[in-house]
Amino acid sequence: MQALGLRHIIGGLACAVALAAAVVVLTDRASAQSAGNGDTETSGAARTPPQRVALRFLTTADFPPFNFYDEDGVLTGFNVDLARAICLELNVTCDVRAADWQTLVPALQRREADGLMASGLVTSQMLLDVEFTERYFHTPGRFAGRRAAGTIEPTPESLDGKRIGVADSTTHAAFVKQFFRGSRILVFDDADAAREALKAGEIDVVFDDGISLSFWLNGTSSAQCCEFKGGPFHEPRYFGDGIAIAVPKADGQLRADLNQALRQVRASGRFVELVTRYFPFRVY
Repeated sequence: MQALGLRHIIGGLACAVALAAAVVVLTDRASAQSAGNGDTETSGAARTPPQRVALRFLTTADFPPFNFYDEDGVLTGFNVDLARAICLELNVTCDVRAADWQTLVPALQRREADGLMASGLVTSQMLLDVEFTERYFHTPGRFAGRRAAGTIEPTPESLDGKRIGVADSTTHAAFVKQFFRGSRILVFDDADAAREALKAGEIDVVFDDGISLSFWLNGTSSAQCCEFKGGPFHEPRYFGDGIAIAVPKADGQLRADLNQALRQVRASGRFVELVTRYFPFRVY
């Protein structure tokens, strides 16, 4: 996921993590009249923000566990349920639909959509086109190695001369090429191929999206061969500054409403419930 930032939050799962997004279409009610002024607003009088009655979120359908179709063909996932929780806090009608990734930002810029919620990462490039709410998730890079290798603290020194596997054309590949120059960096067509190479012992470690990697490590495909090595990497230049909801520029009221709703979802305990449901494995 590179269009809105890092799109390998599930390089599989990857899991992905871009913070992938939503489209919000707002239906406004008429502004409240100033007291005693009928239909005319007195100069200097306080304005009442329009009451939002609906939010339509647009996301993608191919980025589990953030957004995907379940076995019954129902759109679901962490972003989908979080969008519904936001709507509940704002007491508005909620409509969550899926669209192709490449159509999201253009739709927002044409005002055919009012917000994106598809795990889009906050990056300096994206900030040229959209604004973001407060961050609601982070997608670190992580190393994984074979269990038999024992404890490995992945540093440029400890991995000097070691074989690091990465998926081609990803921020993870760019990161290890920049900071692990003494290692043998082996580039694979995709994350699945790099993981299979690790499983077969053809490389010493793999560097990938921490979320998708956690699902692979704990799933059947890995055959429990491997485990995380060391801690998470959060370098914003490569992995973005977290996942947030993208909104049109200059729509400060919408951004404020969504930020308030996100805080309320956290305070209610609903956010932790969703994280536990969709991300049952250790990521950080």
